[in-house]
Amino acid sequence: MFTLFRWLLRIASGLLILGVAGLAVGYWFLSRSLVDYDEDFTLAGLSAPVEVIRNNDSVPHIIGESDEDVFFALGFVHAQDRLWQMTLLRRTAQGRLSELFGPMTLQTDELIRRLDLYTLALDSVAAQDETTLAALTAYSAGVNAWIEEVNRGARGRGAPEFWFFEPEISAWAPADSIAILKLMALQLTGHAQNEVLRARLSLVLPAERLSDIMPEDPGQGVTTLPDYAELIPGTLPGDRPIRFASGPLSPVAEPGLSGASNAWAAVPGRSAAGGALLANDPHLGFTAPTIWYLARLELQSGGVIGATIPGMPVVMIGRSEEMGWGLTTAYLDDQDIVIEKLNPEDPQEYLLPDGRHERFRMRQTIVTVKDAAPVTLTLRWSRNGPILPGHHYDLQGVTPAGHVAALSWTALSGADTSMTAAMRLMSAPGLDAALEAGRLYIAPAQNLMLAGRDGIALQLIGAMPMRDPAHPTQGRMPAPGWIETTGFRGSFPYEENPRFLNPEAGLLGNTNNKTVDRPFPRHVSFVWGDTMRIQAWLNLMKTREVHTRESFIEAQLDTVNPTARALLPLIGADLWFTGEAAPEGTPEAFRQRALKLLAEWNGEMNEHLPEPLIAEAWLRALQERLIRDELGPLAENLTRPSPVFIERVWRDIGGASVWCDVVQSAPVETCTDMARIALDEALIRLSESYGPNIESWRWGDAHQATHDHPVLGKVAVLKWFVNIRQSTSGGDDTLMRGRTIGSGPNPFLNVHGAGYRGVYDFADPDSSVFISATGQSGHFLSRHYDDLGELWRRGEYIPMSLDPALANAAAAGVMRLTPAHPATAAEPPATGP
Repeated sequence: MFTLFRWLLRIASGLLILGVAGLAVGYWFLSRSLVDYDEDFTLAGLSAPVEVIRNNDSVPHIIGESDEDVFFALGFVHAQDRLWQMTLLRRTAQGRLSELFGPMTLQTDELIRRLDLYTLALDSVAAQDETTLAALTAYSAGVNAWIEEVNRGARGRGAPEFWFFEPEISAWAPADSIAILKLMALQLTGHAQNEVLRARLSLVLPAERLSDIMPEDPGQGVTTLPDYAELIPGTLPGDRPIRFASGPLSPVAEPGLSGASNAWAAVPGRSAAGGALLANDPHLGFTAPTIWYLARLELQSGGVIGATIPGMPVVMIGRSEEMGWGLTTAYLDDQDIVIEKLNPEDPQEYLLPDGRHERFRMRQTIVTVKDAAPVTLTLRWSRNGPILPGHHYDLQGVTPAGHVAALSWTALSGADTSMTAAMRLMSAPGLDAALEAGRLYIAPAQNLMLAGRDGIALQLIGAMPMRDPAHPTQGRMPAPGWIETTGFRGSFPYEENPRFLNPEAGLLGNTNNKTVDRPFPRHVSFVWGDTMRIQAWLNLMKTREVHTRESFIEAQLDTVNPTARALLPLIGADLWFTGEAAPEGTPEAFRQRALKLLAEWNGEMNEHLPEPLIAEAWLRALQERLIRDELGPLAENLTRPSPVFIERVWRDIGGASVWCDVVQSAPVETCTDMARIALDEALIRLSESYGPNIESWRWGDAHQATHDHPVLGKVAVLKWFVNIRQSTSGGDDTLMRGRTIGSGPNPFLNVHGAGYRGVYDFADPDSSVFISATGQSGHFLSRHYDDLGELWRRGEYIPMSLDPALANAAAAGVMRLTPAHPATAAEPPATGP
């Protein structure tokens, strides 16, 4: 027996030693790609030495003698810190994910190939001005210089992920940067998704009830939508929810996650210190690392600092010495789904409005798939855009037999000068030059917020499609391509894009709310991203005659929920303080405890409180109760509470209170019945997850920010190293927005919000501050992988200075890039994965 014990002990000890040795070896290999920020390099492609000073937060300050050298160095440091992220973005934009991930990403690749994003990016290279092309070329040379260092210097394949996947990295090219910007355009638009959802809902709801659940813009008169079944004969109601994403790593999001942001500005006269103010926090899906990379560039036109996107040589949002710029999603209706009728005699032809048939333009492309046979796709285009199969955007639910769907979209341009616009904006000396730079911007459509010494402005940038005033659906639902009035008619002149310059009130703000009140087709959009955050912003702005950097920060971090404050008294009016106290342990007593907490709550979505969790669960359960019987499976596409819908129901606007009655039951339920049942149901679900002690519940336990690694984040064991989870305040409708996932076992996970925050004060520009949601490095073994995340979670910021003395004083690493002799210009290839 003793001998057996000794052998078991030896085996266990051996396994433990092997495990520790394995971990040590694994760590050694993975850590080889950690960057030494003090290492110097001699590189071909530079014309003069460049100094890269990284401060303690790993923000690089890049100082060179020419703009091309600075962009070269930006490409080099982007690749040092985010090489995997860059190559993944490029592969997504090229439709080449399946070469790494196999059949699981085939549908995503297929969608990108059918949209032909990379071909359009290649064509758009020639459309850039000379300065932008030089920047793109120099940036590509910098990226390639680091790739060469990785290949030559045994630097752990450049990133830990390349130990798990194919390590070959093709050279970077100018088209790759343009393709990533087009990919961002796809991520930030959601109008195709909204068209499909509206069409599907119209097949199961009468027109007046459709206007409840997807209300038209209340600020203008709108003609009644045609019945979709009559518009496109043969379309039938579906029996399942809509699945918009085309698989893992899909850039297509559901409508509620397709883009958002906040930005506001004050003229010097509304600033306590006498300088213009600007705050901006763009909202995107959370990832680890975040999409943003903080950097400072010293250009010939002056210093610029702010947020870049790895893969592109521009500061997308930030400031110079004279001016700051921010972006919010404009919600411009830049997409139309067009249903084309096939020729019964020849399915390679489609019907034109004049009764003739035209042949599709066609081309074949081959998708290489790991561990599977290559897939050959036949790409087709009609006069209205690329043809998409029914499994994309769930178009099969709105496309009857004998028809196909085309996508019209402003980003499908082979002469896309958006990169040139971004480059000119970055070096603009003032408002006039910045506004003029926006003329060249095509997609994604954004509201550009500007502030500087010459005032403030808000300008919609992006091509605004022109439609026929007699368009059959006005772009709100898919339309028949055989009708003359369907389709885009070019774009409006830039002067038609909404612009607000130095308003009399001295303040400008946008939270994705409606910006203009103009009739179709100059309306911008029927769908806007916010109705509630703008109310919170207005309330905060009214509290002060003049503002400061601190008051703008306070607004950016505000967590008071205007939806809860408006709706809870309305839906609970007949539930509060009615009847006797219920016996302990009964559902009634549980309900009364919850109502008592809500009655004393000010609407602050604080992570440490139970009230936000109760309120959100109640509203979610209530909406589900209201719509499930009418919508069936489509209710799964409307899981987040809609403030406008619930208010319409409770105020019985247009007879909307009929939603409270369960159509399958004999009794006629009232809205009070629905509110009580929904609250009881919500409390039961919460007690199952968080225990019976209601006072101990915490909103932050449910509302965790999910900065997850897009590839390794679902791998057992590894996910504990690569994912960043944080308890957070805020919610769907707070200014400090934390958009919930809305489905799954924890529907309150925070999956979409401000990955970057910046506040700029031009009374003292170097007092400006910014922060990103994770860290600068994409290497999960680096201390800079998540070091900014805790500051971000607590609502803290780091300095945003253009002072080179301050950069040197706080230097945590100084890297010097020296040109090889003789200096040679690196010529990147035209293509590469």
